[in-house]
Amino acid sequence: MNVTLYDIAARFIGTSEVPGSVSNPAILAMLRLDAGWPDGDEVPWCSAALNWWCWLLRLPRSKSLMARSWLDVGTPIKLEEAFPGFDVVVLWREREESVSGHVGLYAGFERGKVLLLAGNQNNMVNISGHDPARVLGVRRLPDR
Repeated sequence: MNVTLYDIAARFIGTSEVPGSVSNPAILAMLRLDAGWPDGDEVPWCSAALNWWCWLLRLPRSKSLMARSWLDVGTPIKLEEAFPGFDVVVLWREREESVSGHVGLYAGFERGKVLLLAGNQNNMVNISGHDPARVLGVRRLPDR
């Protein structure tokens, strides 16, 4: 049986931040895999989640908490070529020129929205729709 990146990520659906001074230990582990500074789970952690899932499968990863760092991982492809559960989608946040971003696994296209399975979507791991105009890039990761 082959376990895919999507299979691993889907196991984390529902993982969420803990409000207040307590933090979710799973999210802290994701954050601290590549950065020692986060003291709590109330920071951007979408890239940390994707890095964690890739680490579990020994796949290439960005090793950064910056969502846009995923634009340097894998092979660039067009959104129309994206395969659900296999390809990484990077979005701009706030504005296109900003350093801020969001990253997750492509989960499909529905009602004019790009679906992403990602961390830090409403402070949790879930599948959410995003405006395709916000897509900065799509990356295909190599197989193990």
